[in-house]
Amino acid sequence: MTGKQSQQPGRPCARRRSVLAPIFLIGALIVLTLAGPAYGIEPDSCKTVRLADIGWTDVTATTALVSNLLKELGYEPQVTVLSVPVTYASMKNKDIDVFLGNWMPSQEADRRSFIADGSVEVVGVNLVGAKYTLGVPAYSYDAGLKDFADIQRFAGALNHSIYGIEPGNDGNRQILGIIAHNEFNLGDFKLIESSEQGMLAEVERAIRAHAPIVFLAWDPHPMNMRFPIRYLSGGDATFGPNYGGATVLTNTRAGYLQQCPNVGRLLKNLQFTPRGESEVMGAILDRHETPAAAAAEWLKAHPSIKAQWLAGVLRSDGQPALGRLADSTGLTDRQGFEKWMTRHKIPVGDSVAVMIDYVKAHGTAFFDGISTLVGTSVNGFTALLRAIPSPLLILLAAALAWVLHRSLALAAFVAAALLFIMNQGYWVATLETLSLVMLSALVSALVGVPLGIAAAHRPRLYAAMRPVLDLMQTLPTFVYLIPTLVLFGLGVVPGLISTVIFALPAPIRLTYLGISSVPRSLIEAGQAFGATGTQMLFKIELPSAAATILAGLTQCIMLCLSMVVIAALVGAGGLGVPVVRALNTVQIGMGFEAGFAIVLLAIILDRISRPREKKPS
Repeated sequence: MTGKQSQQPGRPCARRRSVLAPIFLIGALIVLTLAGPAYGIEPDSCKTVRLADIGWTDVTATTALVSNLLKELGYEPQVTVLSVPVTYASMKNKDIDVFLGNWMPSQEADRRSFIADGSVEVVGVNLVGAKYTLGVPAYSYDAGLKDFADIQRFAGALNHSIYGIEPGNDGNRQILGIIAHNEFNLGDFKLIESSEQGMLAEVERAIRAHAPIVFLAWDPHPMNMRFPIRYLSGGDATFGPNYGGATVLTNTRAGYLQQCPNVGRLLKNLQFTPRGESEVMGAILDRHETPAAAAAEWLKAHPSIKAQWLAGVLRSDGQPALGRLADSTGLTDRQGFEKWMTRHKIPVGDSVAVMIDYVKAHGTAFFDGISTLVGTSVNGFTALLRAIPSPLLILLAAALAWVLHRSLALAAFVAAALLFIMNQGYWVATLETLSLVMLSALVSALVGVPLGIAAAHRPRLYAAMRPVLDLMQTLPTFVYLIPTLVLFGLGVVPGLISTVIFALPAPIRLTYLGISSVPRSLIEAGQAFGATGTQMLFKIELPSAAATILAGLTQCIMLCLSMVVIAALVGAGGLGVPVVRALNTVQIGMGFEAGFAIVLLAIILDRISRPREKKPS
């Protein structure tokens, strides 16, 4: 009885426990879910961290440092090279998570709308003590070029030029604004846009020749240790006070810090220094190390700074980062064979770099002479086209189309297309492009046609040329720009030479094909009549192969025109500049206008240069 009575009261408690247990379990799960981020438990989407690199070496260095840390923590960083405006547009579209290179105040216009609509958030300052404005060599500074107002006095020596970096960059836009508003009487100046390394190559050439030059300069950057640079005063209204004194901020897409708080803790801990960034950049630029290798080497040499950045940060699996650093460094060692192969890398790139440096050091006078000759020719032809009144030039082009093809429709199209290009504001850029294309095609024809004829008469010569022609046609066109930029500097010269290299195989191959395809009966008839080699060439072979050779020249012109955008990356000017600028600033209208102008110019050149169609009898 007693036992039964003692069991009765216990049953309600058991029932209550059985009911409350699931409730407590669900509550615990909810608490753990809500508290998960605090313990390093992040969504799987946080494992991949997408970072933007705007192509500046300092941003490349800081991005590489953070990427290295993220890999050690078990994350998968993905770095994409974008321009500043495209970076912010991508962050708004949630295609990019982190941007470490928000230079302020120069990028205020780029980020303003994105901060206002809340699509981009500011994590904090990652660098102080930076500066960003125009610079000159020390000898130009000592000669009196110390202020923005002094630039005009040196206009002749400067060739009315200021050197910037990639088209669409915020610093370039500041300079273009100065020129457009004729500030400091610089309305007759032009901005040479290319890239960071392109600009520095031109600075090196100018300093080697002790010539004056004005260019975009900033700190931190190894250029401050490599060249005797002085920063110009007077640009406070444009670049900010204290010689463009700047702070660099870390930005993320909206909501990223809440979604991935552990990565956010790392981003908040980041504090770079000008010296530290310059050391990493020096390894990249001077020792030609990859950004990842330079960052890993620097982090290994500065363990205390690395520990500060990782304070309070967890690995992706929730374990403390500082307690697992020794283990995390072994993650990449698992790729043993790949790392062994990389450590025993065949020095192809280094050998080419050494060769180019040797040629540059011992052939300066030769390359400067070629640069002067080619640059004078292109600029002179452009000046000639600009000197002709535009209505007269349009009429001449239409008349040429009618004379060559006896087609009023083609002549009317040529005139209408050129008028449309002028209406859109790309007339001067079109003349620059036309000059570059015509001279490139002329050089390619003068070299390619004789080589094609020689190859057709000497099979062994063509067998030796064929792999070289294959390489010229398949090697990425950007690769041509690197040695030509180093050897000839910025401007139309590297653009023309790269264009010739790219377009030359077409006239060689088609001339070879045309001469080789001459009917054997014609050759035998010429030989029977006792024709000499010269007579055979000019009386039989060339007339028979004329259609094929002309097709090769037409293709050569089209290939030259296709290089117009590439040539803009080395300061060649022309229609490629607005295309690249539109791409880097996400300006759809400008890109379509410039692209349509290129298409119209291509159609004009194609229709005029192709052989006249014979009417059926």
